[in-house]
Amino acid sequence: MFGPTSRLAAVCASLAVFAPSPAAHAALADEVAILVLKENGVGSASTAQGYVDALMGVVAKANGWAGAKGKYETKRAAAKGFIASDKPHYAILSLGAFLDFRSPHKLAVVGQAEIEGGGGMQYYVVSKTQTDLAGCKGKKLATNHAGDAKFIEKVVAAGAFTFADFTVESSPRPVAVLKKVLKDEADCALVDDAQMAELARLEGGAAVKPVWISGMLPPMVVVSFPSAPADEAATFKTKLADVCTGAGKSACDAAGIKSLRASDGEPYKAAIKAYGG
Repeated sequence: MFGPTSRLAAVCASLAVFAPSPAAHAALADEVAILVLKENGVGSASTAQGYVDALMGVVAKANGWAGAKGKYETKRAAAKGFIASDKPHYAILSLGAFLDFRSPHKLAVVGQAEIEGGGGMQYYVVSKTQTDLAGCKGKKLATNHAGDAKFIEKVVAAGAFTFADFTVESSPRPVAVLKKVLKDEADCALVDDAQMAELARLEGGAAVKPVWISGMLPPMVVVSFPSAPADEAATFKTKLADVCTGAGKSACDAAGIKSLRASDGEPYKAAIKAYGG
């Protein structure tokens, strides 16, 4: 999610018409806070924040708000801090974070965010030396997803494996995981669709093949918090599809968002059940 830094200035310029007035900026209480939590991304978080800032003007305009304040995070702890301090009305969340936050924060699904590269919609166990999942078990498995074992084991793997089946080598950096397999520092790796796309661009990446592929998962989820008034949330849901059209398309393209659309929550029910919700 979120594209090259060089595109940001052009996007911001094209969105000047959507920028809140100085008076709206002064009235911070009128700004609607929105959290974007994209875990395990391969891009720059600081660059991503710029795209979120630009996108907020479009969202505010579509909904008739005085302004909107977006916050991009890659870690749940930081996201929780923003939730506590800024009381956001809405969020765009990675699936694992949504499942973790759903009950304690009383989240309601209002939409879906389709992201370039999939955004965690499919996972793979890959290897240079093994030909199937059984061959990876008992060996070194590199991954940046071990921190969310419940999500991986219950939802992604759906019984096919647990982390206890491997000697896990965890890394917080998505590309570093790929390089461990490329350099034979790990026999296998558990990666997501964004990492698979990155693998194809790395030297020697063609030698690393999937030995197991998960089922397709639903895209990033758009949710409302209880802090959002019911009438505001209803309007926000109906306006989601408008955000990435017209003048807003450039902002969505720059942010790596293919589309936003309303959802009744049905696509997420299987994952919620598997997770234990």
